[in-house]
Amino acid sequence: MGRLNGYRVGEVARLSGVSIRTLHHYDELGLLRPAYVGPNGYRYYGKEELLRLQQILFHRELGLSLGEIGRILDAPDFNRAAALRVHRETLLAQARRYRRLVRTIDETLAALNGEMIMNDKAMYRGFDPEAEARNRAWVVERYGEAGQYGVDTRNAVMKDWSQADYDRHQADWVQIVRDFADALTSRLAADSAPVQAITRRLHETTSRVWTGPINRVGFLNMAELYSEHPETRAALEARTPGLTDYMVEAMRQFARTELV
Repeated sequence: MGRLNGYRVGEVARLSGVSIRTLHHYDELGLLRPAYVGPNGYRYYGKEELLRLQQILFHRELGLSLGEIGRILDAPDFNRAAALRVHRETLLAQARRYRRLVRTIDETLAALNGEMIMNDKAMYRGFDPEAEARNRAWVVERYGEAGQYGVDTRNAVMKDWSQADYDRHQADWVQIVRDFADALTSRLAADSAPVQAITRRLHETTSRVWTGPINRVGFLNMAELYSEHPETRAALEARTPGLTDYMVEAMRQFARTELV
């Protein structure tokens, strides 16, 4: 990477966009030392130093102080690859949120121009940046490595989705929940043919964010998550009381009879 003898501080500043003064400050703090100082007094930075600077900038993006960043990077168990994966996941979540905010702006402008009617709830779509991180943390805490694998797999599948893909997926989910609620209100049994048809659509929709059709164990695990996840249960119960357990019962029946 770069010159055989490394980059001088001015060159690192031009590469990274970090000022020379800031790089000197990082050196004084012990946060980013140069690889060596030449006889001429110039600081020289090599590949390791450039990678460490990248980590500093990523952690600054997350709002951490320089002291916190130093403690993280100097910890004996610090793993650069693992840290990059976390940064990547965080940035993907932010990108999805920004897409939702852009959509909210577009719809608000359309409503102001009289081109559509926008409900009050939609006006605030995308303004809960902690929701996804909170849900992810709950899944990982509840299901451990299996939960982390599920989160990582879902993110990997969805990383190249367009806004239209997200909108379609969300619209399908909303319609499925509405159909389950209507079936519950109509007192249809969870194992009846109409309800199982809705459950099949749920299986097909949720399989889009997996590597293929979800198998029996996976669908049963999803039913358990719907049952136990507090925010999911709260959202479904707000739609129709009893809806969560009704959906879970239908999912378990579908898994037993239709999946392997």
